[in-house]
Amino acid sequence: MARSAVDRRGKRRTLMPADQSAPAVLLRNVAITFGAGSEVYTAVRAIDLEARPGEFIAIVGPTGCGKSTLLNASAGLLKPSEGQVAIFGEPLPGLNKRAGYLFQQDALMPWKTALQNVAVALEPQGVSRGEAETRSRAWLRRVGLAAFVDRYPHMLSGGQRKRVALAQMLIRDPEILLMDEPFGPLDAQTRQIMGNLLLDLWAANRKAVLFVTHDLEEAIALADRVVVMSAGPAARIIGEFPVSLPRPRDIAEVRLEPAFHHIHKEIWASLRTEVQKAYAQGEFDAGEGAA
Repeated sequence: MARSAVDRRGKRRTLMPADQSAPAVLLRNVAITFGAGSEVYTAVRAIDLEARPGEFIAIVGPTGCGKSTLLNASAGLLKPSEGQVAIFGEPLPGLNKRAGYLFQQDALMPWKTALQNVAVALEPQGVSRGEAETRSRAWLRRVGLAAFVDRYPHMLSGGQRKRVALAQMLIRDPEILLMDEPFGPLDAQTRQIMGNLLLDLWAANRKAVLFVTHDLEEAIALADRVVVMSAGPAARIIGEFPVSLPRPRDIAEVRLEPAFHHIHKEIWASLRTEVQKAYAQGEFDAGEGAA
């Protein structure tokens, strides 16, 4: 079924139906550089990555390896210096209208309530105010915030603000979810709660997910496949590991499974050397030990 979107000039345009036989996201021989002349910095090079429709992929790697850069390229926020980005079989010419993006830092508007922050995501689609509020209330209920619709961001906890941001992204019904360390600022217990919430919402209507995290355990607990990147500069993909753990999963319980520890050991053997390289280059982050 064809979908529609509103461009910057307010004109509605039709999006072609997604080709479910094509990768939801395809990065082919992608390189991304910054700067010019003698100041050129190559963030990533020779990146080949496919995310199939409905597949949950976690991307891990040392600090500075270009994980967020790959998400930005998939979102159309960065244009590759080399190679191609394709979305459902079509080259990506600009902003990826089929994707929702959830950042690490809160992007909520402090002068709007939780309800208003979620509803604003529907404005570009031309949804009426009444319908937008009805749909926003339903999404806030799904993320466990039915009693907090009239609260402003400063009145919410970190986990509650993240739930609002999650509802704000999902209410648009994007076909691809791009998530950049979305639970990074949260405490361990809240991260587990948010991880289970995300898995429940994803299982109800599976989207292609690219999920960046420094936490290898989180990556394994969530994903169908874990992609490991090398240390930068000119970072590349050095391994892809399928996660065969059965679904549905509970974030806390799945970490107790022997198969989980086997997968963790296998991936860490590949990742450890790259973390050490980043440390030697002075790019080591204190939180990287969990990766």
